[in-house]
Amino acid sequence: MADQSSPDNRSSFDSHSSTDSQSSTNSQPSTDSQASTENHPPADDHPSNIVTDNPWQQLRQFTDARIGLGRAGISLPTEHLLEFQLAHARAQDAVHLPLDIETLCDDLGELALDAPIARLHSQATDRLTYLQRPDWGRRLDDDARERLTQSGGSARSSVDLAIAVVDGLSSFAIQQNAVAFLKTLLPKLAEGETPWSLAPLSVVEQGRVAIGDEIGECLNARAVLVLIGERPGLSSPDSLGLYFTWAPEVGLTDARRNCISNVRPAGLSFEDASRRLMALLKEAREKELSGVKLKDRSEDDVIEQGGARNFLTS
Repeated sequence: MADQSSPDNRSSFDSHSSTDSQSSTNSQPSTDSQASTENHPPADDHPSNIVTDNPWQQLRQFTDARIGLGRAGISLPTEHLLEFQLAHARAQDAVHLPLDIETLCDDLGELALDAPIARLHSQATDRLTYLQRPDWGRRLDDDARERLTQSGGSARSSVDLAIAVVDGLSSFAIQQNAVAFLKTLLPKLAEGETPWSLAPLSVVEQGRVAIGDEIGECLNARAVLVLIGERPGLSSPDSLGLYFTWAPEVGLTDARRNCISNVRPAGLSFEDASRRLMALLKEAREKELSGVKLKDRSEDDVIEQGGARNFLTS
């Protein structure tokens, strides 16, 4: 009896065990799926932008400065990091890029100048020497000085203004902007009751700002204007600088010069720069001085607009 019931009981037990096992097996995927859903939400629930925005970002429309870039985790977004590296490479290239003097002189020749362009060189024989010895970049080499002297500059009556185009620390700035700026400036120098008489235009390789003083002295000019490539910035590898000196001679300091910087399409426009320069030139000729004693008052009407007095000058 017991032997007959045992298989039935066993069969019943096995049947229940199989059902429970099957039930347990069938319920397991549901549990795993639920856990997977909790730990890994659907892709649609992920934010589309993983960069944390900076509230200062809206101010970027007013400046080239790198502000409000946001962050990705604790780092800069990749896009802005790559932009910074590209800007740094462009600044380095601008320093080392040699001046294409042939193309520049051809372009300057289209300005219908009265005298041939004088191609000059500083005492710095190459770019490495120029970067290591700034003092050599401030003086003409013997050949350049002799040619200027032989041109009759020291023997003839003086001229009002000598203009020197100098590669400086960014030949790229000169290549891009010098001709366009002179096209704006030269007509203004010829206007008015007392137009400015000009010495032959000079183009200088491996030169610094102060080399203009020697050029002005050799050409017996009352004043000298130096167009030079400024030290490249990370947002401005093409910035042109204008340096003006009255009564130029070798050995003057920066205190005797006036500067207008950041002249380029994305900075100070050619028209605004030439207008400010003409205001300085006019006052310099009246007072026969330049530098710290000569103030740029071309923007006074903007500062004192609306009849309000400027407390800095009252």
